[in-house]
Amino acid sequence: MTTSSPVPPEDPTVLPRYAGWSTFARLPRLEDVGHADIAVVGVPFDSAVTYRPGARFGPSAIRSASRLIRGYNPALNVKPFEVCQAADAGDVPCNPFDIGAAISQIEESLTRLATAGTRLVVLGGDHSVALPALRAVHAVHGPVALVHFDAHLDTWDAYYGAELTHGTPFRRAFEENLLLPERSCHIGIRGSVYDPADFADDERLGFTTVHCRDIETHGIGPVIERVHRRVGDAPVYVSVDIDVLDPAHAPGTGTPEAGGMTSRELLQVIRSLSGLTVVGADVVEVSPAYDHAEITAVAAANVTWEFLSLYAKAVGS
Repeated sequence: MTTSSPVPPEDPTVLPRYAGWSTFARLPRLEDVGHADIAVVGVPFDSAVTYRPGARFGPSAIRSASRLIRGYNPALNVKPFEVCQAADAGDVPCNPFDIGAAISQIEESLTRLATAGTRLVVLGGDHSVALPALRAVHAVHGPVALVHFDAHLDTWDAYYGAELTHGTPFRRAFEENLLLPERSCHIGIRGSVYDPADFADDERLGFTTVHCRDIETHGIGPVIERVHRRVGDAPVYVSVDIDVLDPAHAPGTGTPEAGGMTSRELLQVIRSLSGLTVVGADVVEVSPAYDHAEITAVAAANVTWEFLSLYAKAVGS
């Protein structure tokens, strides 16, 4: 943890929110503070999508929408930017023409940051970026539990012969022993699948599933209890595909599914992770070309803010 006084974001009473650096929440750049306890890092890569492209522009859209974020989180009772040094680490390089090369580049960049002691929130990009992020976290913490918010399972095997896509990252993570056995869960799953066997196959990989219909039937409280029981005291990585939200709350995404969570429900569950050992997180699949009035980007920016707050609360406790 940083022992000197953290360098704060730009003061909105001095420099208006629409001015200044286009960093997340107008935080200082990592290069300007040297080291950060927590950092936001962009991964502008979407060459592994199977439907709508455009998530390569997600990091910049989320940063733009984050300008309204203020310094105090009343739900978690923490001022993240005063508790520890936060920064924006910019975007990592990733080859847009070669998925395998890009995944290796992303892994190298994120591992370098993680092994330097910085806890990261990764801004995608498509969901394939979760695999190199999990590899980076594994380099520091070993196998982790996974809490995965998504409309889709993302444990399929391959598309068109390609094993690295946005629908396969968690099968690859299982095969690489990046995940703790029987500690991972999906939240928000809904919509059509290819076959009933998809769920049986997913369970074989060590996942349990909270369907959106479970949230409708039982409410958020039982969902939170189920997540805590599943994760226990394990280090946990949290992955948020923004399409876990209903298209009314997140139209700007590549594979929208009707009947999703509200942004309020998603934020409530993420805040409930306070007390768990969250060691990494991502927010992915924001495709601004399909967004309206920054609805999706605003939701993603606030999810990112909650992760920074969770990190800071853990540091300060």
